[in-house]
Amino acid sequence: MGYRSILVPLEESNSLDSVLTLTLMIARQFQSHIEGFCIRPSLAGAIAVGFEGGVAALAGTEEQFEIEQGTRSERLKEQFDKFIKENNLKNSQPNENNELTVSWNENEASGIGLFGQRGRVFDLIVVGRPTPGALTPAMNTLETVLFESGRPVLIAPPTISQKIIDHIAIAWNGSTETARTIAFAMPLIKNAKHISILNIEGAMVPGPTAVEVANSLTRQDITVDIINREGKRSPSDAGALMLNETENIGANLLIKGGYTQSRLRQMIFGGATNHILNEAKMPVLMAH
Repeated sequence: MGYRSILVPLEESNSLDSVLTLTLMIARQFQSHIEGFCIRPSLAGAIAVGFEGGVAALAGTEEQFEIEQGTRSERLKEQFDKFIKENNLKNSQPNENNELTVSWNENEASGIGLFGQRGRVFDLIVVGRPTPGALTPAMNTLETVLFESGRPVLIAPPTISQKIIDHIAIAWNGSTETARTIAFAMPLIKNAKHISILNIEGAMVPGPTAVEVANSLTRQDITVDIINREGKRSPSDAGALMLNETENIGANLLIKGGYTQSRLRQMIFGGATNHILNEAKMPVLMAH
């Protein structure tokens, strides 16, 4: 049991090195196959979804846009090839030898929806956390794989250490989304040395208690402790408390269900998921 296949939706960003570093950490743990997946968008699709270069291309020609996207794909391929070479990875398609392999895949599509579709046949998807800046992972990419793949999404912070994931914090709120994320996270949970359940008073929705979750994990011979913290003033305060507690206990992965509330509500009123996506300094595993 484990993450035998990992998809990395490739996009130019300052966080790509962190994404690849985190991907390799997981791949080495489970002897996974890594696929670097690059989309070359059509002009119409790029404009429709706000793909980098799409709006600017309105002032140019389709031919110029294709040249720019071809150059972008070449830059991503060069960076991916450098990652393969520097880490002495085997560049091949998946095989039956239970060894770590890596491959490149490139497709033209009308938009980034293909990231979510492609992700449905992988055990895990790794993307960068959107951060303010000129060259940043796209929130569109993260939300596409989170909502369209049906798979767990591992979100890499802008910088990451090489330390193996051995202490995991679970931000339990009683929700279906978090229950599903815990199920997806079991390969990591079973390999970790320490599991902590964060029970934030006032952040719960109707559902099982943190004690019941701990009992469920204990039945699988997983040692768990529960950290109780008092309430919240707003959903974003709950998100901040989850991140602060994860850092305080020294956990190097946070498990959190993605968007227990609707995306629209969180965009308007804020929410724990939005806060974590904007501020997390550690890897976060999410599913919806």
